[in-house]
Amino acid sequence: MSWAAGVLWASQRLGAAGAHFLRPGMAPFPRQPACTPPGGTWSVTPTSKMATVKCELLKNLTPEKPTPQNKVSVIGTGSVGMACAVSILLRGLSNELALVDVAEGKLKGETMDLQHGSSFVKMPNIVSSKDYRVTANSNLVVITAGIRQEKGETRLNLVQRNVAIFKLMISNIIQYSPHCKLIVVSNPVDILTYVAWKLSELPKSRVIGSGCTLDTARFRFLIGQRLGIHSESCHGWVLGEHGDSSVPVWSGVNIAGVPLKDLNSDIGTDKDPEQWKNVHEDVVASAYEIIRMKGYTSWAIGMSVADLTESILKNLRRVHPVSTIIKGLYGINEEVSLSVPCILGENGITDLIKVKLTPEEEARLKKSAETLWAIQKDLKF
Repeated sequence: MSWAAGVLWASQRLGAAGAHFLRPGMAPFPRQPACTPPGGTWSVTPTSKMATVKCELLKNLTPEKPTPQNKVSVIGTGSVGMACAVSILLRGLSNELALVDVAEGKLKGETMDLQHGSSFVKMPNIVSSKDYRVTANSNLVVITAGIRQEKGETRLNLVQRNVAIFKLMISNIIQYSPHCKLIVVSNPVDILTYVAWKLSELPKSRVIGSGCTLDTARFRFLIGQRLGIHSESCHGWVLGEHGDSSVPVWSGVNIAGVPLKDLNSDIGTDKDPEQWKNVHEDVVASAYEIIRMKGYTSWAIGMSVADLTESILKNLRRVHPVSTIIKGLYGINEEVSLSVPCILGENGITDLIKVKLTPEEEARLKKSAETLWAIQKDLKF
């Protein structure tokens, strides 16, 4: 079932008693007084004998009502959504993970699969439902759901169809978690980050697109491969649109503070005898190559989203190339969302780093903004 049809179908059945295999907001391991039988989480019907075993085993001192801390919700349990969920789980970043999807069978299967691994991760509660009430009081909501582009479909039409889906998703998310931060992962991510910002009416600091986080990671990895240095020690940025018009900032690429441009003044240009510009070309082409070979990309974007999640939930104030509204910077006068280096903390984006670009790099960034605005200006909300 497509998200378009599924969301509309699910919206008519949110109140149906049989719609959820977990009660909204209920953890798989609710803490209750010792003699109180568990309430409906597992498929096995509680019996008086089970209650007696619990009563014999435990002496309850005080009733405890679970209160989510750093709760994270993931909307969409496709390949990207589950990669995000698993990456967040493995880092132990939250004490509750909520999953939402309209495909009930897949949602239930994915949730059970994760719950059965609870012994190996430091997260006590994994819950899910088609009803957005399960996301209530989320600190952070990761949006991976959306509609895929059909053969021959224009990008504008694709975005317009996603706007219809986002209207329902965003309204439900904000209804139950009005103080959350949003990380938008669905593509085209920069335009949908703008859409999420407009629909949610949240401050722009709390609506974050994954943007060029993955592009930058690929860029650093490929530079490291050429130099024989770990990507973590390769410092460089890809900014602008997540996609074909992204901008590699060769003027800032350095290793241990040594600018590569000082060693090769033509690096990244057509004049460069070493053809370092191929690195960025490979960054752009790599997603298409992975999709050609395995059908989709998932793990790297999932790990990158977990990295953003950690910076926000732990208030690390690390710098990430995420997508945000940059009107007024670099001569851009429209409300477009593009990736620039941003400091992420507990309130979302706290600061933007004003990177000094060469005239050519700035021109390419403005061109990237124009590409997005040509689509955004015709959107209907």
